[in-house]
Amino acid sequence: MKIFGNDLKTCSFCGKPVDKDRKIIEGPNNSVRICNNCVNVCLDYFNDKAESINSLNLSNVPTPKEFKEYLDQYVIGQEQAKKVLSVAVYNHYKRLARPKNEEMTSEIKIEKSNVLLIGPTGSGKTLLAKTLAQKLKVPFAIADATTLTEAGYVGDDVENVLLKLINAADGNVKAAEKGIIFIDEIDKIGRKGENTSITRDVSGEGVQQALLKIIEGTTSGVPPQGGRKHPNQELIEIDTTNILFILGGAFVGLEKIIEQRTTEHSMGFGSKIGELTEAQKMELLNQCTSDDLVKFGLIPELIGRMPINVALKELTKEDLISILTEPKNAITKQFQASFKLDNTELTFTPEAIEAIAEQAIQQKTGARGLRAIVEKMLTDLMYEIPSVPGEKTIEITKEIVESKGNFDFKSIIKTKTMQLENSN
Repeated sequence: MKIFGNDLKTCSFCGKPVDKDRKIIEGPNNSVRICNNCVNVCLDYFNDKAESINSLNLSNVPTPKEFKEYLDQYVIGQEQAKKVLSVAVYNHYKRLARPKNEEMTSEIKIEKSNVLLIGPTGSGKTLLAKTLAQKLKVPFAIADATTLTEAGYVGDDVENVLLKLINAADGNVKAAEKGIIFIDEIDKIGRKGENTSITRDVSGEGVQQALLKIIEGTTSGVPPQGGRKHPNQELIEIDTTNILFILGGAFVGLEKIIEQRTTEHSMGFGSKIGELTEAQKMELLNQCTSDDLVKFGLIPELIGRMPINVALKELTKEDLISILTEPKNAITKQFQASFKLDNTELTFTPEAIEAIAEQAIQQKTGARGLRAIVEKMLTDLMYEIPSVPGEKTIEITKEIVESKGNFDFKSIIKTKTMQLENSN
């Protein structure tokens, strides 16, 4: 390009020529050029994008009370679990906020405190972890321990858990390194008995050993497309040192192990162990020790990396009724908002809400099954409603809930015209 009669190289991005303040780098075959100013603009862009993904301000971590208040908006009950988790998460991210120079000069190294949640299906373990990540605006990933296997066996490598976190961070590894991973069904990979087997345990102890490596903090190579590692495959390097791990499981029968220990200690060997009430079960689970978890089937090394454990109680009918109506994102509120988009006012009678809760208890699904019950019940209505013109109202009664979808759904759709006719 000629400017004022001279051959000058120009930036392909801004179009400005080289001068004393502008240096230019040429690409292959001189086809593309970029100046130092445009390079700085690109760096600012990528840094801003990284900041938007990892928007957590470590200098302003919410207090445990603020965490608890936020959880109260979305999670019903489980007061002790919410307190314990709030403190654990606060301490973890407060540790990350510690200035690097202070950490290097200090003789005291603060280790992270991963959390073990013990509670039945549908008690809110996943929701608690997810809501905390939502409050912090950090990447969050969920994994099922039962799908994991040791490297070399059919199934998911343990490192694929980290890939889920990287994907949740839109590929930003630095953001993922400050994220939260929730691994559910950890009790399902307990080894059978306390004696270490000389044979390989594909889905049990071997997986625990593999998980231990990433939980305690290491630099792990993750296949970018998931699946198995290959020798020639370029891996994503991620440091797990500052990733908070929350493990959850039902641990069915753990209360019996604890009861046996406490009963034998207080009343002597051979004392009769009877049926436990929910309150007694909770009391026992809150007395859980490392030895109890070892007897259940977890390896001592993994237990050592989970210094905090808390029990979640089985949800009652009253809890389920509250879950259906009270939280910000309550299931009934979600469906009401969805029906409103089709110009329809959806209401539930108190008896209907109670009947939905009773079905969840019968199915032993806890809070997890509530949405499925409501979804199945309203499917025909959601199919029909968009085709009905004008303003509409629908009232869900106990009879409709108990019919389990076997009702004349057209008869309960009330249009504004029908309402006017009835009033006359």
